[in-house]
Amino acid sequence: MRRQPSMLYLRPFAPLLVGLSLGFTLCLVCLPLLEEGGCSWEAARDGGARLRKPNSVQESPELQNYNDDDFEPRIITDPKPVKTGGKQPFRARYISTELGIREKLVVGVLTSRDTLDTVAVALNKTLAHYIHKLLYFTGTRNVKAPGGMYVVTHGDDRPVWELAQTIRYINDHFHKDYDWTYLVTDRTYVQGDRVTNIFDHISMNRDVYMGKRVPFLDMDGYYCKAGHGVILSHSVMSTLQRNLDGCMETILGLQPDQWLGRCLHDVMGINCVEEFEGVDYNTFEFYSGIDPDTEESEAFRKAHTVHPVVEPTDFYRLHRRFAHIELDIAYSEIENIKTQIKNLSHKTPEGEAGLTWPIGINPPFKPQSRFDVLNWDYFTETHLYTCPDGSPKCELHGIDKLDVEDIISTSILRLNDKYKKQGLLFEHVRLLNGYRRFDPTRGMEYELDLLVGETGQDGIRDVVTKRVKLLRPLSQVEIIPMPYVTETTRLYVILPVTVHEREQVAKFLDSYAQVVLDIHENSMLTVVFIYDPLDAQNIQEDDVFGMLKSMITYYERKYPNAKIPWISIKTDVPTQLKIMDIISKKHPVDALFLLVTVTDELSIEFLNRCRMNTIAGWQVFFPIHFAQYSPELIYDTKPYPATVEFGKEFGHFDIHAFDEACFYNSDYMNTRTELQKQRKSSEDVSEMYNLYEMFLKHSNLHVFRAVEPDLRQRFMPRTCNPHLSEDLYHSCLVSQAEGLASKEQLAKLIFEHDNEMKSQSDNLVQS
Repeated sequence: MRRQPSMLYLRPFAPLLVGLSLGFTLCLVCLPLLEEGGCSWEAARDGGARLRKPNSVQESPELQNYNDDDFEPRIITDPKPVKTGGKQPFRARYISTELGIREKLVVGVLTSRDTLDTVAVALNKTLAHYIHKLLYFTGTRNVKAPGGMYVVTHGDDRPVWELAQTIRYINDHFHKDYDWTYLVTDRTYVQGDRVTNIFDHISMNRDVYMGKRVPFLDMDGYYCKAGHGVILSHSVMSTLQRNLDGCMETILGLQPDQWLGRCLHDVMGINCVEEFEGVDYNTFEFYSGIDPDTEESEAFRKAHTVHPVVEPTDFYRLHRRFAHIELDIAYSEIENIKTQIKNLSHKTPEGEAGLTWPIGINPPFKPQSRFDVLNWDYFTETHLYTCPDGSPKCELHGIDKLDVEDIISTSILRLNDKYKKQGLLFEHVRLLNGYRRFDPTRGMEYELDLLVGETGQDGIRDVVTKRVKLLRPLSQVEIIPMPYVTETTRLYVILPVTVHEREQVAKFLDSYAQVVLDIHENSMLTVVFIYDPLDAQNIQEDDVFGMLKSMITYYERKYPNAKIPWISIKTDVPTQLKIMDIISKKHPVDALFLLVTVTDELSIEFLNRCRMNTIAGWQVFFPIHFAQYSPELIYDTKPYPATVEFGKEFGHFDIHAFDEACFYNSDYMNTRTELQKQRKSSEDVSEMYNLYEMFLKHSNLHVFRAVEPDLRQRFMPRTCNPHLSEDLYHSCLVSQAEGLASKEQLAKLIFEHDNEMKSQSDNLVQS
């Protein structure tokens, strides 16, 4: 009676148990058959396995023929972690090195002790500005190199040996970096623009041996005369490097250029050529009876080199003559292009009416709205009526005055050229009106009303008015080489703190710790405590900065590798120059300073840009920080955000503030010394200038001023010291006024306040 309920309970599971038993039994029976090959993949494939499943991809023939008998899966039970903390991969300093991009041309000049200070200097002055790398080689030791010249001495003045060592030196030091080699003597004038133009039109991968072709006396073939210059391609220089010693041992008793030609003929089977891939190499034989200023032969006008030139003055005369020839060619090409544009203008949609003045220059900028209109600046010969500082009138000086004088003289010259055929001669009397504007699409435009004296063929002089339009077009963009800077330079952050700014220091130190100390950034903070004279007297009894000094000690203990030095100064008018005069003496000359305020929020991006935008002896950087508006005016409810939010409703770029600056100590010391020299020695100028004005007016450094979105300043009521100079005090007041809120937000607050006052007055009347 006890078993019957159990059987009734198990009866519903009986089919499941029977099915599992049969399944295990069939698997045990079929396993030996599969191992013996009774059930194979090929058999299944020959059967119905060729039918593709509805949701599968049909196998390609390669996959159908794939045999996975040898495939053995490898199961990784304990994978090893990928090592990420190893040595960083090496990256080249320049991207051209990493990509294998070479420079175009290296030039080697063969000179001597007697000619190094004479014709070699003249050659350098006429050629160096065309060539990226210009070297001078001599076989005499202990020679003094003239300024600006790279001189290499071999120690043996045998001609063939000197040429061979020159080729070896270029191969050892510059072969990997340059595509072409050009060898020439110091008695050869080289038209640099034409020679460099050759390498833009022939292939560097070909075996090129090019120059003034001269036949061998004892064999068939030609060699290049060294006096007129020798062009060697990269492949030819590579071959010479491997066979240079053999050529020096087997080829004897020849001149250097003949030795080089014989070596290339024996090793590579090539001869000197004067034409390659449609490019000609033209030379001119110079002798004492030729006057460069009057020579008009076709060979002279087309020459790439002139040889031999014995006198240094002839180099300069040849250079001036070829400069005039190139200008004539350029003007002729411009006129031809203008003629072609005129002839084709009727085929354009606008027709001849679409021609712009001057022909070939971009048309004037067309504004799309009234905000895009380019304003004209009015000027006279003595004054400008659109001044940078906003004043209505300022005196012309410097580059502006030179610009006005140049366009007036050019106008008179063009008027005389235009009316020469009519026998009219014009003389400048006075500038009545002058207008100019900068068009970013074409350049600087001018419109002048000139009062000129007109003299006719009869000799009668009259005074007339002429309106002249001129354009100074934008020329070819030129890349200015800049010194190399890195993001690894140590940065010295200077933080001045006054008594009124004590409450903001804690937030700054916390932000500085997160940005710099936590990641071991290469920066060091120096805090400058500024005491009033009264507070300085009570420093022993009640130090107003005692709490902050304890806080600095806390951070130094928290970060053992970090040092935060502090300095105390006493002044009633704290200025940037007073602070930096003390800081500069306590830091190395090559120190890179970053001057900040207690309300700044630093970021690693800004610190790196400070390093990249500051170049010793070249450039200083004054970032324009993003200043937060007053939170009480821009936010409706509390709590306010812990950090400065970025947006037009949260703040603005304060162009009137110069609180932050990046500069090198050496530049500061030099500029500060120059400032003191230009002022009276006993006069204190520290309250008359800030760092920005000092670098701008009393140094030759480039002052880089740009907005910095990653440098944000928390709002704090600005205190303007009336003891500062008038300009500094005015800038402080403007920054203080514009830093409260935007005009729209202030207007809204005033409107709400007026409505509230009106409603209160209405309630009082009703009561």
